[in-house]
Amino acid sequence: MLVSNWMSKNVITVDAKGSMQDAMDLLKKNDIRMLPVMKKGKLVGIVTDRDLKKASASDATTLEIHELLYLLTKIKVKDIMTKDVITVPPDFTAEETAEVLQQNKISGAPVVDSKGMLVGTITQTDLFRVLISLTGVAKGGIQFGLQVEDRPGSIKEVADIIRTFGGRMVSILTSYDDVPEGYRKVYIRMRRIDRSDLQKLIQELESKAGLLYMVDHKKNVRKLFEEKIS
Repeated sequence: MLVSNWMSKNVITVDAKGSMQDAMDLLKKNDIRMLPVMKKGKLVGIVTDRDLKKASASDATTLEIHELLYLLTKIKVKDIMTKDVITVPPDFTAEETAEVLQQNKISGAPVVDSKGMLVGTITQTDLFRVLISLTGVAKGGIQFGLQVEDRPGSIKEVADIIRTFGGRMVSILTSYDDVPEGYRKVYIRMRRIDRSDLQKLIQELESKAGLLYMVDHKKNVRKLFEEKIS
């Protein structure tokens, strides 16, 4: 999934010569936390709600309210913005973007194309939407977490069992985190499983994999199996 498919394309920006009050008003009006800063049509910085709160707190300690309001109109965005802007290209994948945000401890980034043009913004909220879409959680159903051998065909064996019970796979995700060598974790979300056959399905799955957990979203049933895995 590419950034271009999930970014916000209607970008709200602020001019570098704008006031701190202008930036605060834009953030509040549009219910956003980040503003790309522009100068003559080019991206020159970024200002966040955190930057504005920090600047307000440092300058407001000894001021009366009318003095503070006056100050907010005089401080320029260019004086408080972050100039070394971390950006991502529109052809980055969602996971690459998540890694950039995590490594730099930021909540979002401007999206800039190969010509240096600002074409969007991508935030943690957008990446949450990607996660919801990838996992299919909005469709409900049942999800199993399993630990399988890391070999060709191991996931197919599990999927085939689910199909024999009439299950339709909504999503299949895998991970190599926190598993013994030679294994991987698999997370399968499915629909159309007859709940009366659920215990039989669990027994069949246990013959091919180590069960970690099961979540039945429709019934709000959650069961842990992880302690059974050696």
